[in-house]
Amino acid sequence: MADPVRKDGGFEWPTLVLLVACYGVWALGTTWLAALWLPLGVVISTLTIALHSSLTHEMVHGHPFKNQILNEALVFPCLSLFVPYRRFRDLHLAHHQDSILTDPYDDPESNYMDPEVWLTLPRWGQMVLRFNNTLLGRLIVGPAAGLYAFVREDVRAMRQGDWAVTQAWVLQVPGVALVMWWLSLSAMPVWAYLIAAYAGFSILKIRTFLEHRAHERASGRTVVIEDRGPLALLFLNNNLHVVHHMHPKVAWYRLPSLWASNRDCYLRRNDGYYYRSYAEIFRKHFLRAKDPVPHPLWHKE
Repeated sequence: MADPVRKDGGFEWPTLVLLVACYGVWALGTTWLAALWLPLGVVISTLTIALHSSLTHEMVHGHPFKNQILNEALVFPCLSLFVPYRRFRDLHLAHHQDSILTDPYDDPESNYMDPEVWLTLPRWGQMVLRFNNTLLGRLIVGPAAGLYAFVREDVRAMRQGDWAVTQAWVLQVPGVALVMWWLSLSAMPVWAYLIAAYAGFSILKIRTFLEHRAHERASGRTVVIEDRGPLALLFLNNNLHVVHHMHPKVAWYRLPSLWASNRDCYLRRNDGYYYRSYAEIFRKHFLRAKDPVPHPLWHKE
């Protein structure tokens, strides 16, 4: 199925308007709302940090402008603090090679491990990762576990002389400095903002929790969650994940109509990997792991 043709000229105004609104509400959360009641400011900051991350994902895929440098500039202030834009860009685009989805080595976003590596972990490490495979665990320890693995690999790459990784982290410094400068003028203390940033990552972990599964066919590895609630908006319809993977250049606001017009086709393609809503996922997997940490099909590779 070919990607729909882009018909909005030089830019996509819904994405640009949403980005401006995101920055505006974020500024409100860190200033007036934080001064009014700090917990309220933290909650609003958390939500806008998560939304900004979803918008950053849109920039990676070429929205709202065709010029990639301009798109990168739009999300240069790193509201989430911890992940450089260019590292996210390079790793996420590598992840979009469907043939490597869930591969413990080649898929940068895989949550599976090589079973042989799994057996070498200490018992406490296995316990943490098993907990991380429940939705509750993904919310609590998921951001820390993910950031630890991400930073560890990037430090290793920089020590080995990978200039692209080093450059991404160098560019991260002024992006974070802008946020810190704003916080120095706002009513929100840095410690409270760090809580909001971590909580923003936790919300994003709801989206990524079961986006992909181990499956013999690459096309059967990507989920669709037919949710139209607030989380779907916060994730910019990326819950329709198989639609996004089939049409990665299509803007977020077009995904629902694509899904509605080709629903049966997408479900055949992903072999029925489907959830009705995020509420269903919470019911089924809040305390129960969705699958094992060791890749269940790895011995067949």
